[in-house]
Amino acid sequence: MAARDAGRDRDAEVLVAGGGMVGLAFAIALAEAGVEVVVVDRLDPAQQRDEANDGRSSAIARGSQQALAVLGLWDGMAPAAAPIIDIRISDGLPYPSGLRPRRPGGSSALHLHFASAEVAEEDDARPHHRPLGYIVENTAIKRASLDRARAVTAIDPAKLDLRAPADIAELQRRPGGVTARLSDGSTIRARLVVAADGRRSATREAAGIRIMEIDYGQTAIVATVAHELPHDGVAHEHFLPSGPFALLPMTDAKDDAGKVVHRSSLVWTEKRGLIAAMMALDEDAFALELQRRFGNSLGQLSLWGGRRWSYPLTLLHAERYIDTRLALIGDAAHGIHPIAGQGLNLGLRDVAALAECIVDARRLGLDIGSATVLERYQRWRRLDTMALIAATDSLNRLFSNDLPPVRLLRDLGLAAVNRMPPLKRFFMRHAMGLVGDLPRLVKGEAL
Repeated sequence: MAARDAGRDRDAEVLVAGGGMVGLAFAIALAEAGVEVVVVDRLDPAQQRDEANDGRSSAIARGSQQALAVLGLWDGMAPAAAPIIDIRISDGLPYPSGLRPRRPGGSSALHLHFASAEVAEEDDARPHHRPLGYIVENTAIKRASLDRARAVTAIDPAKLDLRAPADIAELQRRPGGVTARLSDGSTIRARLVVAADGRRSATREAAGIRIMEIDYGQTAIVATVAHELPHDGVAHEHFLPSGPFALLPMTDAKDDAGKVVHRSSLVWTEKRGLIAAMMALDEDAFALELQRRFGNSLGQLSLWGGRRWSYPLTLLHAERYIDTRLALIGDAAHGIHPIAGQGLNLGLRDVAALAECIVDARRLGLDIGSATVLERYQRWRRLDTMALIAATDSLNRLFSNDLPPVRLLRDLGLAAVNRMPPLKRFFMRHAMGLVGDLPRLVKGEAL
């Protein structure tokens, strides 16, 4: 979507700083509910569509998938979505050579196995089960979001106005409203500005909102891996001394010869001091290191597409999510360890909660940028976020070491949970985003 309105002043109800996966989903949610939104993003949409710019994939929990479906976003990314049927968690050692995990049983005593068949849905006359979630390439999510934004704009250009590439050169927040001057000279006036501009949010920093940040001393190596045997929808997570090593199911692809290739998304957490050497390995040597850590349960592993990326891992949490006429969502408010694959899901729950607060206030004739509305949003989201931060931080610290007593205790814990079906179902429903005070969108309901 081009910045066809560049240089034009306008009034809107909400200004969104940042048009990534979270920012666009939020703008679409508001626009679909009749709220006029302007989105400003510094990246050209063509860059967001380019696979060369982002090799990551994201886990989409059940609740997040329901929200995306309500917003009309899911259909655009569904062809690239691989269902997670089972999750298999192991501590340290790969599966023995030639052994493939069976579904739904067959786990070792020191493994934890989550199976979708163990979580029945009761919303139908005949109980059934669906995937625990999905793995979708970030590029596919961004393309679907941009396409949906274009479709919403085509219906009513006043509802959603995407200015990209563009920057907010100056932002003034006063008790009565927000005024932004963009880099192209245009002026946007709104009732509220929402920061969705990432971990290094310029909007958050300009507001003087402090952050708590912890450097894990780890870096995630991200790539797409091809393997000989099908993954059967199983997500694997091995806890190694340097950090979690995950292979997550992706959709199949075809190589240049037209042969079907089975693929998984790699998220390999390693100590930062080793990253330069790992990234410098040629493809064959890199594949050997993958095989050594993962084992042979998927047959021979190789690097798909020849590319890999690395991302330093830190924990980030804003001291507050709101200020005068300002709300933070997504990575601008919090950034967590990828150990549980919940980063994007946390941001999408922000989207659903803030959109609901704004729409409910608007229907009552209230000021959508008032402190009362924003405080409701902060109360709603803060507990969920802090609980997930505590869980992911603790898991990473517990499993990123190889002390024998600690390893024995955590292995016994995995085995104990594996033998307690009610507890397993509780953990699975949490991971699926189906527990707690859920916004309407996450429950699959319209705003």
